[in-house]
Parts: sequence; C-alpha cells; structure tokens
Amino acid sequence: MEPQLLHSVADGVATVVIHHPAKRNAMTAGMWRALPSLLDELASDTAVNALVLTGQGDTFCAGADISTLLDSPDEAQALAARAEESLAAFPKPTLAAVRGYCVGGGSQLAAACDLRFAEAGSLFGVTPAKLGIVYPASATRRLVSLVGPATAKYLLFSGELIDAERALRTGFVDEVLPEGQLDKRVAEFTRVLTARSQLTQAAAKEFANGRADRDTYWAQQARGSGDTAEGVAAFLEHRRPRFTWTTSG
Repeated sequence: MEPQLLHSVADGVATVVIHHPAKRNAMTAGMWRALPSLLDELASDTAVNALVLTGQGDTFCAGADISTLLDSPDEAQALAARAEESLAAFPKPTLAAVRGYCVGGGSQLAAACDLRFAEAGSLFGVTPAKLGIVYPASATRRLVSLVGPATAKYLLFSGELIDAERALRTGFVDEVLPEGQLDKRVAEFTRVLTARSQLTQAAAKEFANGRADRDTYWAQQARGSGDTAEGVAAFLEHRRPRFTWTTSG
C-alpha cells in the first residue's frame, strides 16, 4: 500500500491513521498535502464529534520523510506547517494516540492535537537541530505552551529523545498507558468526549488556544442552543443529556 492517510468514522469518532510502515510512518509531501483537506472534510461531518490521530502498527510517526527535503526543503517545511496548523484549528476535540516513535514532524502533529495519550515505551523527540531546520514560530510556541521554555529548549537544542514517563512529567503527554492498553483507554475516553456538550468543548478550545474576543458570541450560542437547560434537566433526572448544538451548525 502506498504511503497515505487512512481514515474511518464510527460512534462519533473520526480516526486518522498515518500509514507508511516501511519508513516508520514518516510523512511524505503527499501526506502533508492531503491532511488539511481531510481535516476540513471531517470537521464538516456532523457524524464526527472528536478525532483521533494515530500511526499504523507500533509507531506513531518518525517525522518527515527525509527524502522530501532534498529537492525543496522550504516547500516541505511549508507543507508540514500548513498541516500542523490545520490540525490545531480543527474545531472538535483531537487526541493523539502514540505508541513507539513520535519524532520530528510526528511530535509537531502530536503537539497540534488537544490531548496526547501514549503507550509505555514510546519515545518523543523534537529533532530540527539534527538537520539544520528552523521550526516555525507557531510550532515552537505550541511546544513551549505544553512543556514550558526550559524543556522546549532542551528538546529543540539537543534533538535528544525522551521517554513517555518524562513526556508525562513535562506536560507533553496527558496519560501513559501500560503496553496493550492504549486502544482501550482511547476508546473509553472518546466515548466520554462524544457524550459531552460540543458547545462547551468548542468554546473552551477557542479560549484555551488564546482567542479572547468571542465571549458575547458564545454566550449567545449558549442561550440559543438549549444545551444548558438540557444538561441541568438531565442531571436532575439522572439521565444522559441529549445535547443538540454542533460545531457544524
């Protein structure tokens, strides 16, 4: 099978799989180019309430396919940055399910997700210094927001790999699961996400990402949606709420 991004939708969750096992799921130019349009498609799908990004087999993503940097490194960097920004802007909750190597461009993609769950034994690295590459300011700021300036500098300056436990301590990873438990935990957690209010999630994601000019907009959305009344009623009646507001309108 050619290197590609596979995807499926089930039970409100879109799963995108980085599929290039011959090169540890390294991202080719074609895969970087395809990601934004795929994300646009999934964002507009009313059947999708959350998105999981993972890699085929026992590796998340070993970064960019280095052969793509030979002819036009600037273009390759631009494609990767565009894909990363598209992932960060996805309007619904996103979760990177990481096992094995999460390095270079793979770490950029993981950092662009809202949450990161990793299997014990996974390895993380931000490796531009090994190639003389300058990461975009947006990617650097996103890394700093996750792990703080000291750890970000350690990762960026050295290109050294860190294990899942250190990634958890520094804030790059939200949960570390024992071997064989990652898929089960991701399935459990995404069921939680899809049961919650998309209105709350969408507003919280905007605010957490730094947007500060839409309080009035979200207050109007809350008043008009009926989700607050439904959530309160469901709580008092000891039942699961039936929220109706969606990010797709």
